[in-house]
Formats: sequence, C-alpha cells, structure tokens
Amino acid sequence: MDPGLDAKIERLRKLAPAALRAQYRELFGVESRSGNRQFLFRRVAWRMQALAEGDLSERARKRALEIANDADLKVQPTKAFLKGAVPVGRDARLPDADTVLRRKFKGEVIEVKVLDQGFEYEGHRYKSLSAIASKVAGTRWNGFTFFGLDGGKPE
Repeated sequence: MDPGLDAKIERLRKLAPAALRAQYRELFGVESRSGNRQFLFRRVAWRMQALAEGDLSERARKRALEIANDADLKVQPTKAFLKGAVPVGRDARLPDADTVLRRKFKGEVIEVKVLDQGFEYEGHRYKSLSAIASKVAGTRWNGFTFFGLDGGKPE
C-alpha cells in the first residue's frame, strides 16, 4: 500500500465521529446513517483505499450481488420490532394461567399464582419469576431454577 495512503488512514484513526461523518459525506456523496466511530472509520478507510488502489473487479461485484440479495436486507430494524410489537410466544416452561406454584424456602411456603401476563405473589403483580425469587431470597435468582421449572428440583 502507498505510504501516503497509510499516513492518511492513520490520521483517520484520531478523528472524532463528526469529522469521520464529514469524510464519509465527501467520499460517498451521501450522509451516513450511522454515527458509530468504528463503522465510519472502516468505511472511509476502505473507500480511500479503493479509490487509490482500485475497486473490486466487475466479476467480484457480480458475485457479491448474487450472494447478497439486496431485497432481503434491512439496514435498520423496523420501528415495530424496536417497540417490541413482534409477538413473542409464551415460555414453554411455564404452566397454564391460574396455576399456583409452591416452593418451600427457609421454612416458609412460597405460593405464586401464574397469570396470563405475569405472576402474583402476596397480592402484588410481577413481570417475572426471577423478580419474585430474588425478593424472597434476598439475592438474585433465576426464577425457573428457584421454582423448579427448568427440569430440576428447586434448590
């Protein structure tokens, strides 16, 4: 590689993300959708090298297009996915709603009612068994392990 190009790439390493975004805009002609410093550095350095030493051959470009069907690729996840709107199935380890889980812990019987959405313990609703197990034990616990729902016996 050209020593002058090496020096330019080394200078890029020290640039702030805003300066890398400016370089990206200059080299690619569009605004970067990413503000990630490492991503910007790699893209700008690659582009500088491609311009100085030559880009991919036409054959390599065609092969890359065959491998990556652009129609199937998403650069960013959809807003529905980020909001959690993608339906998630109920954990198979959980018993049916209205089931009462019982566990003896330090001489006390712990009873937790399984709800459609979450759990009920001592009149309060919880989103997870782990929250209940941690409250009862006074330390962090995996709820499935605590109540013996992971295939083993409760500890």
